[in-house]
Amino acid sequence: MSPPKGTFDNKEEWHDASAVLMVVDVTSDSTAGNDRVKKIRGYARAAIPVHLLIDREAGEATVCSEPEGDDYARKSSYKHGRTVPLPDPLGFDLDTAEF
Repeated sequence: MSPPKGTFDNKEEWHDASAVLMVVDVTSDSTAGNDRVKKIRGYARAAIPVHLLIDREAGEATVCSEPEGDDYARKSSYKHGRTVPLPDPLGFDLDTAEF
């Protein structure tokens, strides 16, 4: 499933997030704090259905779903190397063996 054609075709800084099904962040030394707190809050506020955080320092992937206000109602963490189930609207398993 992809966003409607032309959804992000312009050079606007901000776009309607309703076409976004999932956002993925990979932590780095310089962004880990924002990735773990501020970005999750922003994605939840934008009602993005799924946020996947690949936390290199913690060695785990965290799936956030069911946005409610400033946070997600569901958060599940999986050690790298395990299969990570991604909830609807995605509905597939992500193999993290290569992580």
